[in-house]
Amino acid sequence: MLRNIFPSLIVLALAVGGSFLWVNSQGTAPSDQAKVEDLVSIVDTAADTADPSAVPEMFIGPADAKVTVVEYASFTCPHCANFHETVFGKLKTEYIDTGKIKFVLRDVYFDRFGLWAAMIARCEGSEKYFGMTDLIFSRQKEWLGNGDPATIVENLRKLGLLAGMEEDRMNVCLKDDKMAQNLVAAFQANATKDEINATPTFVINGTKYSNMTYEDFSKILDDLLAK
Repeated sequence: MLRNIFPSLIVLALAVGGSFLWVNSQGTAPSDQAKVEDLVSIVDTAADTADPSAVPEMFIGPADAKVTVVEYASFTCPHCANFHETVFGKLKTEYIDTGKIKFVLRDVYFDRFGLWAAMIARCEGSEKYFGMTDLIFSRQKEWLGNGDPATIVENLRKLGLLAGMEEDRMNVCLKDDKMAQNLVAAFQANATKDEINATPTFVINGTKYSNMTYEDFSKILDDLLAK
């Protein structure tokens, strides 16, 4: 069963009303703790005040590849995590690393946790993005834990440290309201344009597909590459 996006914006708006604590390894919050208490208004006004074009497209593979695969995924979606565990690795080895396709990952936000994960993943740009997404998807159950916001932020911080990020830099990224606003606006614009209503969803050379096995995926790619 795929996870349905709509009304994800309503869910996100309702979910981000509080603040969360940036808890350090000693269990205390620094005075400049990251907060998301303003994200309700950010979500509500994103279409009017944000700039979706300010959000860089995250991709791997050659920019001018004959075939472009766009995945719409949420970091809190278990079906997306399963895709990255069972299919993406094979696609990377057979099609991305060999220069056959360009693979784009576009964030979908069902909740504040997915947005926080995206802000951490994008914190150092494309250099660490796909390494972070691998960690986020492969350890999804671990960092989501029991759903406690402070614990989730601490768990995301630990993943960032594991990927070589600096704690101070991650804290700055999580307090970047403008980036959060732009991310939500980009999600709105892209999901509307491509008529995305579930995750994971794929757009391959302009044609939309639902979740699929590696065998089905590779057949579509091979057919396009053979043209």
